[in-house]
Amino acid sequence: MRLPLTLLACLAAAPAMAGDGPTLSADQCGMRTDYDVLVDSGGVWLRHGPQAPHEVVFHDGVLSLDNTVVPVSEADAARLRQMEAGARQLMPAATALAHEVSGVAFDALDAAFEAITGKRRNRQMRAMRGEMEGWIDGSLGRGYWEQATFGEGFDEHIEQMAESMASSMTRSVLWQVFTGRGDAMERRADRLDAEVDRRMEARSQQLEAKAQALCPLVAAVAEAHDALEVRYQGQPLRLIERSDSLQAAASVREQPQGDAVAPSR
Repeated sequence: MRLPLTLLACLAAAPAMAGDGPTLSADQCGMRTDYDVLVDSGGVWLRHGPQAPHEVVFHDGVLSLDNTVVPVSEADAARLRQMEAGARQLMPAATALAHEVSGVAFDALDAAFEAITGKRRNRQMRAMRGEMEGWIDGSLGRGYWEQATFGEGFDEHIEQMAESMASSMTRSVLWQVFTGRGDAMERRADRLDAEVDRRMEARSQQLEAKAQALCPLVAAVAEAHDALEVRYQGQPLRLIERSDSLQAAASVREQPQGDAVAPSR
């Protein structure tokens, strides 16, 4: 009987799907920052830099390095405004993308659950999906990209939830096999397998295209950054690094204002 192989493949697909979408990392477009980023009413904050300056903030053309306002030229003020405007566009776009990546992973779980039980969703699945949505809204949705949370951490969080649900469904598979319901379960799995693969592949390609569509905006921010004339300890201020380039440095010590989310470190 090929039922175990069919359904184990179905169960394994859900956690794997979490890693098949676009990666939610700062180097999606070949550029990255090693710092936590907060965008709020007080400006753009880069925090917890590995080297000085450890904190940087810029808002409306004003630049602060480690709690000290630094004079900048009119040209640099314009570049800082451009960088801030780009960051304000990128945060909601990243939030929407994170929700879609999460949705793909949980839809894969729903498909596996339907193949096993004949039902579309269950209470545990809805709770886990809601928890993930709330987690995204409470971080990216409030303008806060934390390195420890997103990137690989985001994928790992989804995969852990998917694996937990898959383990629960595996017990259901064994129970239905032992109670003589395996044939019906196998038919459902066969019917859904090709349909689910096609649908998930199409959605993953759409998400990848959406992620890549953000690259021109990321590039514009990086170009404005690279053109900055301001110097820190005699060296160019590096807040963004490109692939295979020198490590960036930056962030800011003023307290976040208004709707800020306080960093966890």
